[in-house]
Amino acid sequence: MEKCYDNYSTTFNSYAAMLSYQRSQSENSRWLRSPVNELSVEPLEPKRLDYERSEFAYGVGEEAIEDTANRLGLALKVKGDLYPVRETAYKTLLDRAKIGGTALPKLTRGTLAEVLNECLQLFKSEALVLVRDEKVSAVHSGDEADYSVLPIDELLETIDGMLGLRFPDAEFETGYADHSIVSCTWTMPKQKEMLLGAYTRTLDKYGITHSEYTPGIRFVTSDTGVASAKVAALLFGGGYPIHIGGCVAVEHRHGATIPDFEKALNLLFAQFGDSIKKLERLLNVYLNYPINAMTRVCKKLALPKKASVAAIKMFEDTYGGGIATAHDVFMAMQEILFTLSTENTPQSKMLLVEENLARALSLNWSDYDLAKGVDY
Repeated sequence: MEKCYDNYSTTFNSYAAMLSYQRSQSENSRWLRSPVNELSVEPLEPKRLDYERSEFAYGVGEEAIEDTANRLGLALKVKGDLYPVRETAYKTLLDRAKIGGTALPKLTRGTLAEVLNECLQLFKSEALVLVRDEKVSAVHSGDEADYSVLPIDELLETIDGMLGLRFPDAEFETGYADHSIVSCTWTMPKQKEMLLGAYTRTLDKYGITHSEYTPGIRFVTSDTGVASAKVAALLFGGGYPIHIGGCVAVEHRHGATIPDFEKALNLLFAQFGDSIKKLERLLNVYLNYPINAMTRVCKKLALPKKASVAAIKMFEDTYGGGIATAHDVFMAMQEILFTLSTENTPQSKMLLVEENLARALSLNWSDYDLAKGVDY
């Protein structure tokens, strides 16, 4: 599939391959500054693909134009050059025009372009336009207080270097990239005893059957406005990696730099053991009505209904009745992620659900342990 297509995605089995890809992306990306009132939007109609190639900027091919005409259907003129607009840029383009609402997608492309142009003309502020893989991928604010560029290849190099110092022999597991988000994971098998020894011995003490867990981290970022640069602590070994609550994030704002990310990463590594202890503490939280508690917590965290109901039903069928621990319920909730992964759920949604589920570690579970039943 052509990289210019909006639905393009790729995976990586090695750190070297992922770093090479991101270096290429950085080298071939263009960050263009322009006054907002000098931007101009034009419609691209799927049934009218007779646009002259010369109308578009150098390097924009027919595939990129046609793909956009069949999707968002807009083009943006920046400093005299016309580029197809990727779906990832839609929200940031609306932000620059300071408009929004459910009515906009119902407008014809021509009318939407007219509305955007009328609104863009009202603002003299600067825009920072990301052109990548033949299309406009984002239209950020040009003020560094609102958006700061954090090159993904430099973030990757920072993580890899710090892992080498803090957790020698860390192993790259897998990587993913599409036009909206980038993510990858590492495991630290040599630090299994140091980080997880006390936790797994406690599970054995309670007679709890468990997977052979390995500590690890997940890195997630985006330069199209979808996510900050963040790293989370994980446990590998089950059906799906378990997010254990430890997470640091550096927003693409307020002049953020790579050294800021390095400081945040140091904090996560220093607190990794505390994240494990937070999970271990759930073993001492007893629930009289675990099914009700699980249902209320899933609702509280706004987890996907269909997958949550299936996980609740599975737990109800297997736990045997009576009292259960919050740890039992939290582990049962991981089935939600496994179910979503088997349904080819988009990576961006999986990561959001994973983060929301991890918030359960910080809840006061007794608030949800009520005799009265609740429907999801």
